[in-house]
Amino acid sequence: MQKLHPDKNLKPYGNWPASISAELITRGAPGLNHLQSHGNRLFWVESRPWEAGRNVIMCRNKDGVVSDLLPIGYSHHSRVHEYGGMAYTVTGDWLYFVNGVDQCIYKLNLNSNDEPIPFVESSLRFSDLIIDEKRQQLIAVCERHPQSGKENSEAENYLVAISLNSDHPEIRTLVSGADFYAYPSLSPDGHKLSWIQWDHPHMPWDCTQLWQANISDEGLQDVTLVAGADDDQAIFQPRWSPDNRLFYVSDKNNWWNIYCLEHGVIVEMAAEFAMPLWQFGMSTYDFIDANTLGCLWTQQGVWFAGFVDIDNGQLTPIDCEYTNMQSACCHKGSLYMVAGSPMTANQVIEIAQREKEVANSVYAPSRLDLDADDFAKPESINCPTADGQRVQAFFYFPANSSFHANSDELPPAIVICHGGPTGATDSSLNLKIQYWTNRGFAVVDVNYRGSTGFGRAYRHSLFSAWGIADVQDTQYVVNYLIEQKRIDPTRCIIRGGSAGGYTVLSALTFTDSFKAGASLYGIGDLETLTQDTHKFESRYLDKLVGPFPKDRDIYQQRSPIHHVHLLNCPVIFLQGLEDKVVPPNQAEMMVDSLNKKGIDVEYITFADEGHGFRKAKNIIRALESEHDFYRRVFNFKDHY
Repeated sequence: MQKLHPDKNLKPYGNWPASISAELITRGAPGLNHLQSHGNRLFWVESRPWEAGRNVIMCRNKDGVVSDLLPIGYSHHSRVHEYGGMAYTVTGDWLYFVNGVDQCIYKLNLNSNDEPIPFVESSLRFSDLIIDEKRQQLIAVCERHPQSGKENSEAENYLVAISLNSDHPEIRTLVSGADFYAYPSLSPDGHKLSWIQWDHPHMPWDCTQLWQANISDEGLQDVTLVAGADDDQAIFQPRWSPDNRLFYVSDKNNWWNIYCLEHGVIVEMAAEFAMPLWQFGMSTYDFIDANTLGCLWTQQGVWFAGFVDIDNGQLTPIDCEYTNMQSACCHKGSLYMVAGSPMTANQVIEIAQREKEVANSVYAPSRLDLDADDFAKPESINCPTADGQRVQAFFYFPANSSFHANSDELPPAIVICHGGPTGATDSSLNLKIQYWTNRGFAVVDVNYRGSTGFGRAYRHSLFSAWGIADVQDTQYVVNYLIEQKRIDPTRCIIRGGSAGGYTVLSALTFTDSFKAGASLYGIGDLETLTQDTHKFESRYLDKLVGPFPKDRDIYQQRSPIHHVHLLNCPVIFLQGLEDKVVPPNQAEMMVDSLNKKGIDVEYITFADEGHGFRKAKNIIRALESEHDFYRRVFNFKDHY
């Protein structure tokens, strides 16, 4: 066979020695999130797999020096809603944060090397911390879990205030009665508090309400619903401008656009200025000044940044290399964010409003010493799917600086189903995708119906259709690539985690499009999930499948566990035994049934992991076990 690349070695797809190891993934791209500005300091959170998944609060001082604030043994992590999110705040020289091990609030003097001091020791959980300077109190979302042994009861959520000037801080309830709360936000003059709330069976990306109240030493007065009265919109990130006007993001006109309570829509376009609220503190905009917004938005899986003149609504985009942006934060006249691109791991960057260009990279923890040819480039594809709709995906062709395959060979393909299912994938550098492409696999990352970033109608197209529409979309994308002769139809793999794991198991059970699959903490029994999962997602399926138990027959029809006789290809299951979102019994039921049937199945467990793998040793073991599984199943050979 004629070589396409004379300077490369010839080796079959799927078997290439790779520069991108599982170990590199755990060190090459730590997670960055939750930017906050306080005075001359900029803060963010860094997740470190090599420190057993510890989340460290980082600080950049006025001189540009970056430091790690939390001593070993402490980790920023809230378990409110199980997914947590931003759970720290600063006042003066004191940092307040939720510690992952005990869920208590600690305070840390930023001008000393002392250990953090316990501030609130309680069995409660806290998140979304903010400081009320006027009344010297901390305001937070609070979650109380029922005592063990109490059946048929769920956690309570409410907003609380905690005095900063007490040796034994009292926890006072500010507002309660709704199922969920998020985004407490104080007006700059200290007179008003706003927040969003929602009730079962809604999720925060379905229907939320925006409330505001006058706040005083006695608590809240004139509590008023100001947007979302008709359950027709999902409201995201209320935030007060420097001149005390309340802004927020709403999708009431299909797209998540920016609004001002006083003046209506500020930026109106076919783009999304929000993300699904899986974690507290998510941010897509902030104020440079009273008339200028710095903001982020997404279109067709690609993120953009720009500045808005509030008076005339003019949006000025910034031309930069980054395609994924999150955690918008304005600091000292510039817009800061976490940003990445197909070739660049996430870093903290600054965009100076005056220059209208990326000024500098503030913090780049990843140092990837790799050849550019080792990175597969994402290609956005858009193809027809069922019901006259279209589906978008990112396609990655195998890439390796040292190896190539015969020109007449088609690569094995891995179709990735993102979690949620109300989530999305984008084109930023994902080393877990590059792990596969560097070994000679093509990867297809699908934004199936129900994904965010494509408008409210597209998101809602998964209502009553989970396990059907998402599966159809994976089939259509794969068939589209097979017709183009870009992937090997005999070696199509599907993998996904959590809700993506359910799509995997459904596709393997109810279609014959795939020859093997990997379910990472995925769902096999929808009915059991409604009884076992946590409060935040306990009614999620009411809209995606149907009300339970009224539609129990639909739950059974769509649960792979009840149709194992239709599943006839190898599957690997990877599961954390501490998972509270998708408990281990979901995987165990499927594994037992497939074993009885004689199907090739592997079950890899992680005793010290929950929903998702955070520790380096477990990330490495999971990836390498999955790769070994595919090599064995497809009998990959080293030579032709």
